[in-house]
Amino acid sequence: MIFDPDTHHRRSVRLTGYDYSKAGLYFITICTHNRLCVLGQ
Repeated sequence: MIFDPDTHHRRSVRLTGYDYSKAGLYFITICTHNRLCVLGQ
């Protein structure tokens, strides 16, 4: 399959004008394969 940037593109989910390098609180989601508990309890 050949990469075509006109067809294969993702819309950015980042806020326009926000500096993500600044200190702050961030919510992240981590998904594991088959939802296995591999990160601890």
